[in-house]
Amino acid sequence: MLLKKQTVWLLTMLSLVVVLSVYYITSPEPTGDQLATVEDEKDQKAGKKNEVVQEKEGQDQDAEIISSLADDEVFTALRLQLQDKRSKQKEELTIAVGSPDLTADERNEALEEIKKIKEIADKEVYLETMIKTLGYDDALVRADGEEVIVTVKAKELSPSEANEIIQLVSKELGETQPVAVEFHPEK
Repeated sequence: MLLKKQTVWLLTMLSLVVVLSVYYITSPEPTGDQLATVEDEKDQKAGKKNEVVQEKEGQDQDAEIISSLADDEVFTALRLQLQDKRSKQKEELTIAVGSPDLTADERNEALEEIKKIKEIADKEVYLETMIKTLGYDDALVRADGEEVIVTVKAKELSPSEANEIIQLVSKELGETQPVAVEFHPEK
């Protein structure tokens, strides 16, 4: 029960950070009225242009940092959702294995399913690492369901690069599932 409360708390905090980041990025830039003023008349005329340039440079740097965090949080949130879903599946299967109502064959099937979930998760982590070694900042592999979805953080993704990723995933997971490659643009 404690794990579920911690997961809910973490997802709530991540959502709050994302919302605040989006608000900060989309908020209007301060006008000249809001900038600090210089008391001396001579410095005010010469310094006002420098103040505006410095303020805008600072905002651009802050926006880049926050947007970078927001991008990382998207990948983290997706990983957490997938991990939470698999944890629930494992928990249900573990409860089923402990149930006296199941036959030995049904228990073995449940244990095999738990093993498959763990193997898929391990292969996803391995593939993410392999894709990152190809020169991408981040990668997310989700082999959940009928299709394998690979999301890559990159400025652009050419068809040859996407094909290379598809070949790598197909080699590791087998040719049984179709592979879709998406790219999440870097900011």
